[in-house]
Amino acid sequence: MSTATQPVATPVKAATGDFVWHELRTTDAKGALEFYTHVVGWQATASGDPGGMPYTLLSVGSYSTAGLMELTPDMLAAGVQPSWAGFIGVDDVDAYAKRVEQAGGKLHCAPQDIPNVGRWSSVEDPQGTSFLLFKWLSNSVPPLPAAGSPGTVGWNELSANDGPSAWTFYSSLFGWTEERIMDMGPMGIYRIFTNGGPAIGGMMTRDHSKSPVPFWLYYLAVEDIDAAANRIKEKNGQVHMGPHEVPGGSWIIVGQDPQGAMFALVGPKKQ
Repeated sequence: MSTATQPVATPVKAATGDFVWHELRTTDAKGALEFYTHVVGWQATASGDPGGMPYTLLSVGSYSTAGLMELTPDMLAAGVQPSWAGFIGVDDVDAYAKRVEQAGGKLHCAPQDIPNVGRWSSVEDPQGTSFLLFKWLSNSVPPLPAAGSPGTVGWNELSANDGPSAWTFYSSLFGWTEERIMDMGPMGIYRIFTNGGPAIGGMMTRDHSKSPVPFWLYYLAVEDIDAAANRIKEKNGQVHMGPHEVPGGSWIIVGQDPQGAMFALVGPKKQ
């Protein structure tokens, strides 16, 4: 992506149910940085050890939009694989962690603070899909580029064991509302959801023959989908699907980075 023109950034009021951060956990931080800075166009900045381990901010100009960390030996011993994680904003991490458990989910990591940053907890929904609860230390999240700008996360998509029951869990927990439903034929129903504003993601029942487990997939925005597809291959990533046009005129790719983490791209087709 080109960084000649920096997107306009605006402060965003922290709201329960918003995806407020995304993070890559990987087995090779250096290799992953080389891949994503090339494919997405992010700049990388070391942020020290906010949680007791090295952490890298992935930025569009001066605006951080995601983070990257290397999996610790304990995480690897517990079977954690390279993957992207989504942080969902709440006003009380401890209370929401309890609500997740009461609704049949699990607690992976008890609520704890990141000094001078915020409070978080790692949890799992009743169908086994992991996500994080997060509250910024301040009342407002850091300024972000306009939604859909290259380098931002443009879409959050859940492939659940059972879409309708997953929707009941998340909508009850975060107050998400259904914007519309799309019938995708053999692929089933695709539910587009919002958190009181523009749509932020979709939810569906996974194809059990192709996806062994339920998972969240995050779409990274790029300015040219074909050029990004070429960059994936240049850095030894894999393109599993696409470029494929979706309703609204955007194009998507589902891929896998060299360390094995699944990701997706969304953007226009320039040619």
